[in-house]
Amino acid sequence: MSKLTLSVDPGVVRQAKRYAQATGKSVSRLVEDYLALVAGAGQGGAETPGLRRVRGILRRGNQGAYRDYLARKYR
Repeated sequence: MSKLTLSVDPGVVRQAKRYAQATGKSVSRLVEDYLALVAGAGQGGAETPGLRRVRGILRRGNQGAYRDYLARKYR
């Protein structure tokens, strides 16, 4: 593991610590997850944690049907 020093607003640090505690992670883990996500974003296949959680719960959709649905919805 490499060590990284960051300068962060104290209020943001407090919020990050609360969020980390609520999610059962460390602030270091949150930062590492975020940096890994950002590093992979340029590769076109980056997956957010939310996407990983919901992947596969919906049956395969039809893109044309979705466009038709949106067209009807926003007429």
